[in-house]
Amino acid sequence: MSPRERVLAAVDRQGPDRVPIDVGGTSFSTVIGQAYERLKAGLGVGGETAYMKRKSRSALLDEAVARRLAADTRPLLVGSPDGWQDVYFDDGSFRDEFGVVWRRAGDGHYAPLGNPLCEAGLNELATYPWPDPYNPGRVRGLRDATRRLHEEGEYAVVLSMPVGFVHLSQYLRGYEQWLMDIVLNPEFLDALMDGALAWWMALCASVLEEVGPYVDVVALADDVAFHDRPMVDLARYRRLFKPRHEQMVRCVKERSDARVLYHCCGAVRSLVNEFVEIGVDALNPVQVSSAGMDTAALKAEFGERMSFWGAIDTQRVLPRGTPEEVRAEVRQRIADLGPGGGYVLAAVHNVQEDVPPENILAMADAAMEFGGLGDHV
Repeated sequence: MSPRERVLAAVDRQGPDRVPIDVGGTSFSTVIGQAYERLKAGLGVGGETAYMKRKSRSALLDEAVARRLAADTRPLLVGSPDGWQDVYFDDGSFRDEFGVVWRRAGDGHYAPLGNPLCEAGLNELATYPWPDPYNPGRVRGLRDATRRLHEEGEYAVVLSMPVGFVHLSQYLRGYEQWLMDIVLNPEFLDALMDGALAWWMALCASVLEEVGPYVDVVALADDVAFHDRPMVDLARYRRLFKPRHEQMVRCVKERSDARVLYHCCGAVRSLVNEFVEIGVDALNPVQVSSAGMDTAALKAEFGERMSFWGAIDTQRVLPRGTPEEVRAEVRQRIADLGPGGGYVLAAVHNVQEDVPPENILAMADAAMEFGGLGDHV
């Protein structure tokens, strides 16, 4: 199979020739900052690194690196709007086009600590200046670039959309106030999430009008769970999140033949049926360190209705394990999730700064070794 055929067969649960590999195909499944620089140095790949997202330092892999890692995916990103540059301050923080101020803790990730709607009410929300989702810079050149990726390449083209209404509304409101709004101010929260959803839907429609025929997978990211449980009870999930996420999935499927990859961290096992019902094709990152996320059990319960994308542990095994332990992790996840299709192998979240290059290579090499689903598993 070609890489594109392999990924689509896996997501469609039709039995690929081997388990496909995703490293660098999305903004949440690539390699971060210094981990990538060390990997490049070890492989003798020079040149300046391009990043998908500056605040997460998620690398856009050099083609030589992607090929060495046997990646079956290639990323597609929405462009930056004309007329806007992030505003940087003396302390290294910056303000984005939504008015959110991002600050970095030490040498770690940026966090949204300046929230423009933190103290807003409905009147202030009604006058909030949403950025223009139709700004031509977001799609300039995207159609030609995507067509070339699709027609001249053999890889699965994965479009990473910006975060969905849950995350965007959290960034605008602030996490603490947003969580309190669920109980204390539901009218405001509904209006805020509806505004964020409308912005996302307009952007998605605009992007897919340009690239819809050439995209194989559309990646959506919107967390609704913590490490130990879902973010809200099932009744609130079904009222607050499910119908809005269903609109996002429908927006993709009405405008393309792309499969929908939904990134939702944490303990989501009790929600997988809900994801199936709204049309999600594959679930990422399969955070195996979270409660209830046993890969064999997930495959047994949902494997005929949901595909899985991720599952290689980034909390302990990749950063702290030996290459042999990484090999054992890869072998186990393929054995659990791979039979009959339904699995794209990737790290849980982006490969972080503390992962040594030998473990990244061990993950890719073991995926090639064990991914044929033969005697090894």
